[in-house]
Amino acid sequence: MKRTHRFLFPISFSFFLFSCSVNKARIDNNLEKYFKAKNVEGCFTMLNNADGQVTVYNMSMDTVRVTPASTFKIINSLIGLQTGAITGENMIIKWDGVKHSNNDWNKNMDMTEAFKVNCVPYYQEVARRIGKDTMKRWIDSLSYGNKNIKGPIDSFWLNNQLKISPDEQLGLLKRLYFDQLPFRKSVQQIVRDVMLQEDKTNYKLSYKTGWGFDEENNSIGWVTGWIEENRHVYFFVTLVKSKDKNIDMKRVTMDISRDILKELGFFEGKK
Repeated sequence: MKRTHRFLFPISFSFFLFSCSVNKARIDNNLEKYFKAKNVEGCFTMLNNADGQVTVYNMSMDTVRVTPASTFKIINSLIGLQTGAITGENMIIKWDGVKHSNNDWNKNMDMTEAFKVNCVPYYQEVARRIGKDTMKRWIDSLSYGNKNIKGPIDSFWLNNQLKISPDEQLGLLKRLYFDQLPFRKSVQQIVRDVMLQEDKTNYKLSYKTGWGFDEENNSIGWVTGWIEENRHVYFFVTLVKSKDKNIDMKRVTMDISRDILKELGFFEGKK
């Protein structure tokens, strides 16, 4: 996917510095209705890269760190590709024969498919191949969330050890889009490519979903990504929290995200 850099907003920031920038955000409480319609709590953050304008609904959740769940596959992929634990997006890891409730996981698959179907076993194996020390060095260098990877190497992003906030996720997305992360450009391009979910005439939509549980057993859902229209890019993060453990979190987070993007004028090629 070819991207233009002429819309790069001239700010250099770490995740921490980006967190401070939300204090100047435009608060849009009108977006509350989309979360209420699904009977969930949540927040939404968007950065218009052309002018640096940040739009936020529910600032109090936007700066709170929670489990990244499967959004960590973005980082796991980057580190895996950079270190050779993943030799390329077509690298197959064989199914270990353990049957999962998600039938999409019960087969051999490559990185591209594993990323798309949120295959936890694939990325657990990738983490084991990366190793604890190497993983820790990269997490520290990225200043990713609370940088905590205590416990088993194959589950720290699932069991509430590692945590990240929505505004920190937004900073990560911007750096990934503009090749500003400390990985080879080819590695960042591969991850951007697998994140591309919709390539339409009027827009391109790239994202990663995630679904996990916090310490109080609340369901936590993510959509983190960007939308491009007319050679402009907008980065966004949706975070959802629900007490309903049986919620179809992927559907709910995507419905909310798409409804908000539509209200903000996207999908028609007019932005």
